[in-house]
Amino acid sequence: MTIRKNFNFDEKTARHLEEMAKEEGKTQTQVTQEAIEAIYRERKRAKKLQALQKLKASPAAHIGDVDIRDMRTQRALKHAD
Repeated sequence: MTIRKNFNFDEKTARHLEEMAKEEGKTQTQVTQEAIEAIYRERKRAKKLQALQKLKASPAAHIGDVDIRDMRTQRALKHAD
């Protein structure tokens, strides 16, 4: 997918991008793409951690020891009646 937009960076940022591309032997587009993907992955990870923290704090998280086989057996007996 191509985005046809003009990005205007200040000179300092443009130099940094150019340096990074040269050091890594990549195009500026590749460096920018990788940076965006890294930021996106980190945000996604943070959201998952936040959801996990909410789940840990919920009352449903403290139901004790659960036996999956027993739950399936109970469900099967319930539906058999």
